[in-house]
Parts: sequence; C-alpha cells; structure tokens
Amino acid sequence: MPKFQDVVQKWRNTPAHKFRQKDRELCIQIGSACIDQGETAKVLDFIKEEQNQGIVKALGLGLLQSLVRDIVKRRRNPVHCEAAVSHLVQTCKPKDLFDNLFGQLEDCDPGAIGETVICLLPLLQTVLLRLGGGKGPCVGAVLEAAQKQVSRLPVPYTRQQEKVDVHCLSRCCTALLDFIQPFVEEVKKGDSKKGGPSAAANDGLRADIVKFCMMGLREPLLQAVLQGPNSSFWTFATGIMVILPAIQKPLPVLLFYQPMGKGEEPISKAASYSVESRACLAYLLFVQLIAMETFPAIFCPVFVLQCNMDYVKLLFTRKDESWLTKGLDLCEKSLERVEDSSLPVEILELRAFYTVPQNLVEIMTVCPIKHLKTKGLHVFQLFIDKLNGEAKHRFFRCMLKTSRHAGVEGLVIKNTKNQVDPAKCGKVSCWFSGEHLLSLLQLILSLPQGPQTDLLQGMDRVMESLNLLRFLLIKEKEQSSSKSMWAELCKLSDSYRKVLRVCLSLSRTYYGSELKTLRENQKNKAKERREALKLKKPVREINVRDEKLSNMSAVEQHQVLQCAMVTFDLMDSLVVRIEELMEDRAM
Repeated sequence: MPKFQDVVQKWRNTPAHKFRQKDRELCIQIGSACIDQGETAKVLDFIKEEQNQGIVKALGLGLLQSLVRDIVKRRRNPVHCEAAVSHLVQTCKPKDLFDNLFGQLEDCDPGAIGETVICLLPLLQTVLLRLGGGKGPCVGAVLEAAQKQVSRLPVPYTRQQEKVDVHCLSRCCTALLDFIQPFVEEVKKGDSKKGGPSAAANDGLRADIVKFCMMGLREPLLQAVLQGPNSSFWTFATGIMVILPAIQKPLPVLLFYQPMGKGEEPISKAASYSVESRACLAYLLFVQLIAMETFPAIFCPVFVLQCNMDYVKLLFTRKDESWLTKGLDLCEKSLERVEDSSLPVEILELRAFYTVPQNLVEIMTVCPIKHLKTKGLHVFQLFIDKLNGEAKHRFFRCMLKTSRHAGVEGLVIKNTKNQVDPAKCGKVSCWFSGEHLLSLLQLILSLPQGPQTDLLQGMDRVMESLNLLRFLLIKEKEQSSSKSMWAELCKLSDSYRKVLRVCLSLSRTYYGSELKTLRENQKNKAKERREALKLKKPVREINVRDEKLSNMSAVEQHQVLQCAMVTFDLMDSLVVRIEELMEDRAM
C-alpha cells in the first residue's frame, strides 16, 4: 500500500472533477488504515491543511464512516477523530453529508446503538441547519430513524440503573432533545410570520416534531419509571410537555380530541402509537403534574375522569408493571379530583367505567406483585366512594353477580354495611333502605354453591354478610319502626342460616378430617425420619390429600386448617347472636 503522504502529494495538483472512483476507494482504504492504526493525528493534519481542501471536498467524505466508528468504539482518545469529523461536516457538501450520516444512523451496530446515536445526532443537526430551506423531510427522517434505534435499547428500571446508563438510553434522550431544539424554534418563528410560501414547510416540520414527541411518550417514557426531577427521563418528559404547546399543540386538544390541523395528518395516523402516547401524556400531566400550569381549569373533574378512564383501560391491557402502575396512578389521581358520592349511575353505562373495575378486581386477585394488589384495592375503594347512592347500589349488584371472588364480594358487602350505617355515611340513601336494600340483601344473604359452598374459600363473604345481618337486626330492633322490614329481614335470615348451618357442619367435618390427617402424616413423617436416621435410608415424601393445600408447606397447611376451624367457630357464634336478636324482638 502506498504511503499516505505520497498519495496526498500526488493528488494535490489534481482538479476536483478529475478524481475517479478508484481515487475515492484508495482514499478510504489508506485513511481507514491510518485510523485503525491509531494515526488519527496524521489524518487530522491532512484534513485541516489548507492546500488539501480540494482533496478533502472531493474525497474526504469517504473517511467519515471510519472516523465515526472510531469515536463510537472509544478505543483511544477521540479528540483527533472528533476534530476531523467536525471539519468534514463543515466542509463537504451538506446533501452528501446527510446521506452518509443518515445511512450510518439507519445501520447502527447492534452492540453500539446508544453510542452511535449520541455521536451522529449533533453532526446531523449541523448538516440539516446547513441545508436551509430544503431540510424539511430530512428532519422527520432523522427523528424517525433515531427513535427506531433508541426503542431497541432496554429501559432501566431503578434509579441506579438509569444513573449508570449502561446502554446509553438516558443520554440518547438528552441527545434527542438537544437535536430537536433549533427546529422547534424554527417552527415558533414561522408561526409568528403568518402566511407566505414557507407556511406549508413550517406545518410539515411541526407535524414531524409532534410525531417525535408522541413517539417519545410511547417509547421509552411509557416503560420508564420517572425517578424525580433529577432524572434524565423526567427531563425528557418535561421537554416534550414544553414543546407540544409551544408549537401550537395545546395539551387538551391532544388528550381529549382527535386533532385535524390544516395541511397535516391526524395524529392517529402520524404516530402509530398515538393512543398509548396520549395515555402517557395524561399520566405525566395529572399524576406527575408536569406542565400542569399550562392546563386550562375550564374542564370539570368528571369530564377529565371520563376521558382518562379510556387511557386507564388501555394501560390495564398490558401486564407490564410499568403500565399497570401508571394505570393505577392515573385512575387514582383522576378519581381524587371528583367529589365523593357525585358520580351518577349513567357513568356505569360507559364502556370504560364497566371495564376498569373488572381490571381492578383482576389486579387485586391475580396480580403477583404485592404493592400493585394493595394499590388496586385502594383505587377500587376510591371508585366506590365517588359513586352516588343509585350508582353504588347498581355497582354492588353487578359485583355480587359477576366477581366470583369471596374477597371482592366481602369488600362489597362491607361497603353495603357502611351505606346503611348513619355513623359512616351520614344520611342513609334511599337506595340502601326499604325495598332497594332488601333486593340487595337477597344477593348478599345467599351462598354461591348452596350447602356445598366451601366456607374456607368463601369466609370473607360469609363473615361480612353475617356482620351486616347482625348490624341490620340491631338497628331495626332499636328503631322498632318497620314491622314489614323486620319480617323480611327475618325471612331472609332464616333461609340463609338454614343453609349456612349445613355448610358449617360439612366444612367442620371435612377440614377437621384434613387437620387430623395432616397431624397423622406429620407424626408418621417424623417417625420415618427417625427410623431413616437409624438405618441411613432415604426419606419417603408424604403428600396431603387436598389439592388446594398441596402447594403449601406442612406448617402453612396446619395454620390454614387451624384458622379455618377458628373461623367456623366465629361464624357459629355470629349465627347464635343473630338468632338471639330475632328471639328478643319476637318476645
């Protein structure tokens, strides 16, 4: 291979139009070899030397890829490579530069995505600004390509992971914000000059920026955990929330309506993840309160809740912890804005208001993450508190018929008791007295499988129903006002107690037998271990018969069965107390 300086000397007297393809290939070959061997200072001297500028303009672009690759890999101090790249970006033709750099952005090394994006974005920004009025579509292409690459990076879950930033996602978010700022300013400046031939170009650039913001809300912000104002994701989210209204995209328009601006596509087409993006937008606004000062106060809390419930429903469709957490937080904050007992029954007819409580039930009962189960229970109770009397009555009936979960049914029955207790609710609603209450009690004072109901599985529902019945009997006995109500209560109580007595007898027998078998198994197992130790034989495993308990340890099984027997005694004592109340009134 000829020496670099010799080739440069030969080229110095060659006119730009005389360079051939083999000259370009030779320049790339020799220059790349110098860069790979660490002779970047020599390459920089060649690029910056005044008498070589004709060669640089004609052939220098071919060195760009090797220089960028060396910067990204950080094999050595990149100062010479960075200076060389900076000079080429200012010297070569901007259209050729864009094609070269954009090609590198699209073809990132999978192992160096973050580093490549961080390196290329400032260079592309410089080139685009040099392009002037012809850069419009190029800005959108760069943003789309960069976001496509960034979306491939794993999102850090903890503050420490975000701080270490192994995959450079945090720095990529910062680089994206820095990249877009001059183009945001250009749109704002164009808006101040109404009309003119550049209006269409300005609208096109605006559409590209809005698309970037909406895509950024979907990835990575929907997956990210916002760790507070000092985190890079918080900064990225704040940047987006500032940009959108600054380029005449008011947040309420993006959240609550399908925008259709002149000369641009609707957002639903411009951003493929627009619904998820708006869900994240609602979360940032109403939960994190980012840019809340720009949100107009004219929207009533119930309207905001109705709109946000669609986003909550969407967030609950994924089982990712980040999605569920954002959905629960958004639901909670939207409900807190509404006054207690103010939501009318019509609200339950909206699809989201029917679906979201079902989602909450699923989170409360199935989700394996404890803090989400606890949050789900809190939000479910908050939802109940916001319903008016009629809506509560209808919702309770629905839950008792459809939940198929004793814990949820127990919670509904406990809330029913709160609604009939003046000390808890103030004035008792007409929907929890008289005929309306009796119709609800017909659902409450029943057992799902009749005499065959498993009282260990259904103890939450049964205990709450007995407590409610006892409370109502005491209340009616003290008031002595309605003979018909008392008679109906006694009728319901009689039929309920009759079936419950049978269930208690069957359950005591069954679980008592299980407890006895478990104790015998433990004794046999202990005896077998002692004998095995003497004879040095392997120990044979003994399994409990009941499949529902088989996944527990012997100690856990014993505790559950003991608890069951104690609970059956409590149920029995409540039944006796109810019978005493009925007999006292009859005397």
